[in-house]
Amino acid sequence: LGAWQKVSIIDAGHFDAQTAYAAINTLRLDDLRPHILRTHDGGKTWTEIVNGIPAGETVNAVREDTKRKGLLFASTERTVYVSFDDGAIWQSLRLNLPVSSVRDVVVKDNDLVIATHGRSFWILDDISPLRQAEPSMQATLFKPAVAMRVRWNTNTDTPIPPDVPAGQNPPDGAVIDYFLPGAASNVKLEILDSTQNVIRTYASTDQPEPIDPNLAIPSYWVRPPRVLSAAAGMHRWLWDLHLQPAPSGRPQYPMQAVVRDTPPAPSSPWVMPGQYTVRLTVDGKTLTQPLTVTMDPRVKTEGSALRRQFALSKSLYDQIVTINAAIAEAQAARRKIGAGQAGSDALNQKIDAVAGREQQGFGGGGRFGGGNAPETLTSIRGSLTTLLGELQGADVAPTAAIEQAVTEKLAAAPAIVAKWNELKKELPQ
Repeated sequence: LGAWQKVSIIDAGHFDAQTAYAAINTLRLDDLRPHILRTHDGGKTWTEIVNGIPAGETVNAVREDTKRKGLLFASTERTVYVSFDDGAIWQSLRLNLPVSSVRDVVVKDNDLVIATHGRSFWILDDISPLRQAEPSMQATLFKPAVAMRVRWNTNTDTPIPPDVPAGQNPPDGAVIDYFLPGAASNVKLEILDSTQNVIRTYASTDQPEPIDPNLAIPSYWVRPPRVLSAAAGMHRWLWDLHLQPAPSGRPQYPMQAVVRDTPPAPSSPWVMPGQYTVRLTVDGKTLTQPLTVTMDPRVKTEGSALRRQFALSKSLYDQIVTINAAIAEAQAARRKIGAGQAGSDALNQKIDAVAGREQQGFGGGGRFGGGNAPETLTSIRGSLTTLLGELQGADVAPTAAIEQAVTEKLAAAPAIVAKWNELKKELPQ
């Protein structure tokens, strides 16, 4: 009678009730060849479909994707394979997997999950591009999966040491995939809101900010800087679901860190759940795809409260951007005036009286109100930034105290910017 063999069969009733697949493991029969069978007539006839899987790759399981007909995944004694054409040709999907016996494979929503013998579970996040891939592709922007606005890490302690084994979190934002058939000269990725305003921009010409060697935290906490790729091949980018970061000085990093994957604390608001557009421009050719952003289902705050929170946050953010530009002008003016020149001390004192100095604090320390010292650009920026952090700290309705403080500071800020604009007339051009 031989021996009991593991046979994994999955039908595709949601596509075609007559189609099914069978993975046959003949390892204990001393047959190390791969065996996958397919039927399109309800099991009357079967065809072996293993082209592309080499000898020695005994197959343990085969699954069809839940959304794309004919997209198959097979797990073997060494790795995982994918077929885009109902098993006619198989390709390796190993990527960064160790060589290990993969005992089972399943599709869960937009993720591919495998169980290995001795190396735990592995998840390939977001297989949306596999569902849209074609044999011969030009420059392609794949339609992204629905992105969920989730606070990625709410742990209030420092991260575990880097030598302690730990799993990885899923991507913290919208996953955007694109394909370039050849190297491009210039690639730009933009996010547009429902009114087609650009709210976030990335470019292959961006200059990555190096990790500050004088950080007050271990450098291994920090997520390495990345730049949008213009090289040939498949690329994955992550939008963190925030508006364009406000230009600032030294980035701040939260204590709630993840080893080698901690981004800077955001300096701009979360976007609201809704409809957005992803626009990719490759050497002048523009491609677009829709993107849906949803809210963390655990958040029960009313939509009206979230909209009010965003409106106040956006007002603070816009004012911070304006003040940052004025502070940059003040810094440039100081450099131009120099020191020791006739009248330079008096001009620098005037600049300091309106613009303030960086050591007065950007990342915090700003007061909500009161105090006897006159406001400067730098001090009110600190206050606005503190208020923005308070508003964005949780997905809840703004408190009455925050509402009042925001109103007061937004009313005071334009007058200080106006003072700077008047002072600029006295400065050398």
